[in-house]
Amino acid sequence: MAYALFYHDQRIGAAASTELDAWRRALRSGLITDIPVADEQGGQILPRGLHVEQVAEDFTPRPEWKLPTEIS
Repeated sequence: MAYALFYHDQRIGAAASTELDAWRRALRSGLITDIPVADEQGGQILPRGLHVEQVAEDFTPRPEWKLPTEIS
């Protein structure tokens, strides 16, 4: 399974292989300013409504992937 960042119910981040990777991608792309820590006490790091969910893995076919025209 893959994971992506959501704002309420709208997907706003690219798919990643782990939940941590989804947070890291969001951080690198500027969608968030810090990766949340589960046991952190204090002020809120993320804007309300942001969360990571499991998604169907993205698939973008590469042009060089072609089926053979003959079977040998």
